[in-house]
Amino acid sequence: MKTPHSPPGLPSLCLLLLAGCTSAPHSTAPPPTEPGCPAVVACHLPATAPRTNGELRHALDTIEQAWAECAAQVDMLLEHQQAQP
Repeated sequence: MKTPHSPPGLPSLCLLLLAGCTSAPHSTAPPPTEPGCPAVVACHLPATAPRTNGELRHALDTIEQAWAECAAQVDMLLEHQQAQP
């Protein structure tokens, strides 16, 4: 008696799917916990040397953006600390 040929990947795919139906023992590892404080990077204020009013305005915008990013990190840490019991 001849067995019918099937595509090469089909039987292995079926076996793989059936293996997922068995119940595995529960993990004994402790549940993940949140580590201390959120990751923080150092604040960086870029150096500037404006020579025209346009460059001065651009430098001011750049520095204000850097201060805003630094303040956002401080706010994030403050919220995290206040949420701790």
